Amino acid sequence: MPVRTRIASLHPPCRRLRVQKKAARANWSSGNWSGYAIEGARGAFSSISARWTVPVARPTARSTYSSAWIGIDGYSNSNLIQTGTAHDDVDGRAEYYAWWEILPAAETRIPHPVRPGDVMAARIARKGGSRWSIVLRNVTRGWTFRTVQTYRGPQRSAEWIVEAPQVGGDITSFARITPLPFCRCRVDGRNPGLRLSQRGILVQGRCIRALPSRPNAAGDGFVVRSVRIRQNKS
Repeated sequence: MPVRTRIASLHPPCRRLRVQKKAARANWSSGNWSGYAIEGARGAFSSISARWTVPVARPTARSTYSSAWIGIDGYSNSNLIQTGTAHDDVDGRAEYYAWWEILPAAETRIPHPVRPGDVMAARIARKGGSRWSIVLRNVTRGWTFRTVQTYRGPQRSAEWIVEAPQVGGDITSFARITPLPFCRCRVDGRNPGLRLSQRGILVQGRCIRALPSRPNAAGDGFVVRSVRIRQNKS
């Protein structure tokens, strides 16, 4: 089985691109990430949480991949602690599962069932020193996974992301997924007050492939949609 990870070799996890941003009104663009990211000074973020609904991965002519996750770091550095769900279409077959990961290691699968429509609740929090707790709960199916791991990243960013992961050394083609809503987003136990200026779009082949909505009225939720919007040449 190919090694699946969320970091591109010799690049930060978020591979930011130079593309036209006016049409999408996004602050940043990436070849593998889409969602919202906030930045701060070193040590600024010690916990992050959210809920999201697992989407359907629609059939495509070739294998495509997607993941939804929360994480700390990775937006502008090569460190990252994260947990989430995968929703792929591999050789015409849909695959769904949960995972956690601390870069530079590859993902660790969580051996509990995940299906489209499941509501997931995730939290990552520093317990003290370099000890961190990762908790992922499937609200719909009633299971909870917990682990405590060592992480020494700078804690300079926090993210709520939908991604085209790396498989076998290459960033994959983003899956055609149904709309994926994030809600109850929190950072350090507080509403992050998400702003449109913190939004990022996923661009592949000069096409926008994943586009987050504006934040909701409370500033703690948004929806990522799979799209295909052609970008004009710069």
